[in-house]
Parts: sequence; C-alpha cells; structure tokens
Amino acid sequence: MSDRKPTTCMRCAVGCGYLQAESADDGRLVDVSGDPDHPATAGRNCQRGVSETVDPGAERLTRPLIRRGGSLRPTDWDTALGVVTTRLIEAIREDPDNVAVLGSGQQTNEAAYALGKVARGAVGTRHYDANTTLCMASAVAAYAQAFGSDAPPPTYDDIPAADTHVVWGANPAVAHPVLHSWIENSAAAGDGELIVVDPVETRTAADADRHVRPEPGTDLALARAVLARVVDTGAVDDRFVDRHTEGYAATVESLPSVADAAATADVSPERVREIADALVADSLIYWGMGVNQSVQGTGTARALIDLCLATGNMGPGSGPFSLTGQANSMGNRVCASKRTWPGYRPFDDSAARRDVADAWDVPLGRLPDAPGPGFVRIVDELARDNVDVCWTVATNPVAGMPDAGHVEHALDDAFLIVQDAFRSDTVELADVVLPAATWGESEGTTTNMERRVSRVTAATDPPGEARQDLDVIAAIGNRIHSGLFDEPPLDPATTFDEIRDLTAGTTADLSGISYERLADELAVRWPAPTADAEGGYRYYDDGEWSFRTPSGRARFSTGTHCEVPEPVDGEYPLTLTTGRADGVYNTGVRTGDDGGALPTARIHPETIARHLAAFDRGETVIGSRRSEVRVAVSPNDDVPPGMVWLPIHYGAINELTLSAVDPDSTEPNLKQCAVRISAPDRPERRDYEPVASE
Repeated sequence: MSDRKPTTCMRCAVGCGYLQAESADDGRLVDVSGDPDHPATAGRNCQRGVSETVDPGAERLTRPLIRRGGSLRPTDWDTALGVVTTRLIEAIREDPDNVAVLGSGQQTNEAAYALGKVARGAVGTRHYDANTTLCMASAVAAYAQAFGSDAPPPTYDDIPAADTHVVWGANPAVAHPVLHSWIENSAAAGDGELIVVDPVETRTAADADRHVRPEPGTDLALARAVLARVVDTGAVDDRFVDRHTEGYAATVESLPSVADAAATADVSPERVREIADALVADSLIYWGMGVNQSVQGTGTARALIDLCLATGNMGPGSGPFSLTGQANSMGNRVCASKRTWPGYRPFDDSAARRDVADAWDVPLGRLPDAPGPGFVRIVDELARDNVDVCWTVATNPVAGMPDAGHVEHALDDAFLIVQDAFRSDTVELADVVLPAATWGESEGTTTNMERRVSRVTAATDPPGEARQDLDVIAAIGNRIHSGLFDEPPLDPATTFDEIRDLTAGTTADLSGISYERLADELAVRWPAPTADAEGGYRYYDDGEWSFRTPSGRARFSTGTHCEVPEPVDGEYPLTLTTGRADGVYNTGVRTGDDGGALPTARIHPETIARHLAAFDRGETVIGSRRSEVRVAVSPNDDVPPGMVWLPIHYGAINELTLSAVDPDSTEPNLKQCAVRISAPDRPERRDYEPVASE
C-alpha cells in the first residue's frame, strides 16, 4: 500500500478530511480513513462516504462513446472532441443561447470555474446552470435578500456552543451523519434541546426532544406562527432589531395570528409555543430540502432567518444554517459564474463584467447580460426546441429532475453531450459520451457548507481513457475560443490562481488561499484576503455587525403562506413526498445496480386500510398527473395518514413529481405533489374507482 494522501470526501457537503492510499500491486484505491489533522472534521467520517470512495458499485465509463446506428459505440478522443466542438460551434453561430450547459455540485472548484468560463466566456449562453439549483437555490436567494450575500453566517464551531438546535425540513442523520453527531452531542449536553420540524418521523426526528409535524407545504405558515408567538410574548431582542435590522415593523404588520397560522399548518398552538420558547436560548436553526424544494422555499427560508433576527439569535453559537446537499455546492456558487460572477460579483454590474472579460480575454459583448432562467426552465427551452445542443457535466438530470419523463423527452430531442464517470440514465440518451475521473482520481479543491476550501487529491489514475473534468472542459473551450486555457492537461493550481485573482477584494475572497497554504493547513474558510486570514462568523467582527446590504442592516421579510401548487382532490387524494434513503446519495449511481428491485413506498397503515383494494401482494402503483410507478409497500406509521413517502434515488420517482418552481430561486417543488394509488396489473384484475380525498 502506498503512502496515505490527504483529500476531502465528495459525498456530501460536510467536507470530511480523508487519508487515502492506493494498492502497490494494481494501482487501485484500497484504503480511505478519516484524517485526524483536518480542521473541519478532525478524523470523523461516515462509512458511506468511505465505501463510495473506495468501491463505487456503478459501471465506469472508460472510453469516449459516440452514437452510431442508434447505439453508443467506442471512439477515440480526437473524434469525440471534434464532433462535440463542431456541433457546439454550429449552434453558437446561430445563437449562443442555442447551447445549454448543465454543471454539478460534484465538480471541483477548478472544474466548475472552467465550465463557467466556457459557458459564459466562449459560448456566451444564458442557458447555463448547475444541479445545485435543484437543492440550494432557495437558501441562496434567502441569504442574498436578507444579508446582501450568499452563504450561512455560522460555522461548525457554533454547533457545540448552541443550546437549542432546530432542524427544519432536513434529515442530517441520513444526509450528513457526521454533522448530525455534532448536533446530537451538543443538544444532549447540559440543558440543550433538539427540535425537529418535519411531517415524517425521520431518523433525525427519532433522536429529537420534540418533533413537530406540520402539514406538507405549510412550513411558511408554521414559521410565521412561531414569529407571531415571539412578538406576542415580548421575546423580541429589541436592541438587536433596532440597531442591526430593517423592515421589522412591516413584518409584524404582515403576521397572521398564532391560532390561524397554526391551524393552517395543522399544528397545535402549544407546539408553536414550545418552539418559540426554545429560541430564548442560543439557537441554531438548520434547514434542508424540505424547506428549499418548494414554491415557497425562499419565503420559508427568509422566515427562518427572520426568527433568528427577531430573537437575537445572530452571532457565535446561534443563527440560520442551511444544510447543503452536494459536496461542492458552495464552491459552485462562488466560482462557477452561474447566478453571479466569481466571488459573488453581481451579474449585472458593469465593472464586474469588464473585469471578468479582461481576465478571460474574451469580448465584453459576448458575456450574457442575464444569468438565465434556471435549471428547470432551461430544460423547458430544450423541450420547446429553442435549444439544440446540451452539454451535461457530472449530473444526471433524467433521474434527478422533477417531471422526469418531460426531461427525458427534452434531452432525447437535443444533441446531447454527457461528461461523466459512470453510466447513468442520462448517458443512455447521449449522442457523445466523454469519460471522466471521479473521487480518488481527481485533483483540485472543494468548498464545504461552512465555507472551508480544502484539497481534493488523486491517489490513483482514472481507468482506461478517462480524463480529468478540468482537462476535458479546457480542451472543448480551446477549440471554441483559441487560447482560453493553457493546453491540457492543466495544472489545477494554475486554474485556482485564476479564481483567487478574480475573487480578490470580493465578498467571497479566496485570494489568501493557495495550494501551498492548503498543504500546510488542509482547509481554510473564506473570506481569506491574506495568507494568514480566515473567515469566521459572517458579518460579525469583535461585536460589530456589518451586513452586505446598502444600509448595512439585515432585512426582515413579509412572506405569507399560499396554497401548494398541486393540492389533493377526489382524483388524486394523497400527498407524495420524497427523501433520502440510508446508504444512497443523489440519484444513486455510485451505489450501483439495485438488481431491478422496486422502490419502496412508506405508507401509514391507516391509509393502506382505506385503500385496501389498491394493494396486491405487497405492491401498489403510485400515479400522478404526469406518470405512474409500481412500488413495493412498507406499512409505516412514521409517515402520517394521507401521505406516501418515496426515496429520491430512482429515476422513475421523479416522473411523478411536479416542475413548478419558486419564483425567486427557480428551485423546483420536489417535496409535494398529489397522487393516487391503484392495484398493479394482474390477470383478471378489475379496475377500482378513485377514493375520495382524505
């Protein structure tokens, strides 16, 4: 076994530091363990991150493929890149917006930056985004609106310092096990408390001191009920509100009564009181996809921030802390030129645009003047035949997007370039496949959810002819715009130096972070404007507050609850929600073939009894207005009556879901849609009439 090399886990956004080693015999990655010297996680790790790094179960892509005669056939890199760039250049000549580019939170900072450089600087398209919009865009929009800048104020250092931990619409026990252990330990210490807000009895909820179960889609109403209770009881931190916020009076004026808002959420006023009273102590409010993936995601995230502002839960040991899903969602937001230019430079700022054009040596007029319609609406443009060519990198939209049948048809009609490490649902539709390196084979950096930048290193070479994402992107970029990059293979440190230069002096300043510094310190939080600086609690410096808004004050909001986009009715009487299953992440590609097993739906026994004719030998069919899927059934009282829970890791599940999006963030409403259940097709089966709405 070779010497162990430090790296960072790319499974989720906790950013655990790892040590990895390859076999001395065959060059395989054979051992991964926690790095006790890593400043973020100090040796902690989850077994799933280790196992998915050492031995992913999926089929690797090892040679370029090109579609001939209806099937994907091996080809060489020159042919594949020639076909790709020819089609891209033809589309650009017609209109830069005739090209769509879809990136990923699984890319390194360097690869994400390079993809944005190609999409915005070489192609010049508005139709560019990353799959991070599917999970984090509502939190991003809320932070920007409230504080004038993206990213949570707290860090991991604040978790043990907090007394109350409110986990709202998230299940870190499954999605972020290491972080969950910190929360659990802090809540168990002294007079600490863990409150979970979730319609489902998740593993995190099972560990909680209190579990509050609102009606799906009513989180904003419940958050407003809690704030109304805080106001009614005089528990507002008037000093903080007066000195450091604006818009409070309008927020109070917009609040419903506690009783009315609690009734909307189907939560008792007593439960509202318990949450409000708990916020008197130093509190962290965490939230995840249960909040973000909603047409009211931004409004709800703003309401949770309002709770922190009103109760003075801002500062060390407290505050609003969104839980990021994908490993490098944060780095994608800082580096990739999606909604902002590198360093969170505003997209419409003329000086920022000039700086970017000069740094990339591209015409200023080529840079698009708007960031584009977002991931979901880009696919809609593909479906309308307004975009002819689509290039996906390290993402699987056919399985991971809402209304997946619509997505499949849209991508099938386009010229589809898929760059990935593994065979996926999206690869099956590709016209050209570009094989890429994965964890343990890639060089670069990543940024975890508390803003720490750390190295990603290669212990082994990628298999076959697979190449680093950064090199593939640069090769394509140079063929579109000569000299955009050095000739591949690139030194990722040189690319990171470009990022450092473009972020210097910005909100997300990385200029003081270098590969040499990371070799010594392993991980450094931004903003880091100098070689010895590191970011701490955001907007707070030695007791002084300064937010990135024009007034320097944090902003309250006035959002109010509205009806879910697809309410249940007589034809579709049940509510579908989705969540992560143990041992699987994202679309489940790395965990390999499920052997054809049906996804398992969790359904309350009372619901099963009311719809008994729809079940046959432990199976049923879940149908929405868009599709239907056959499932195995697990009677489970963790799920409330009237709800169906399904895992997100099967492509067929998202054929059921709804493509309605939040108007501020364009994040889709993946957590709620109306469904019905019916018996699977069997010989001599009779049809059943829909059951009335519950």
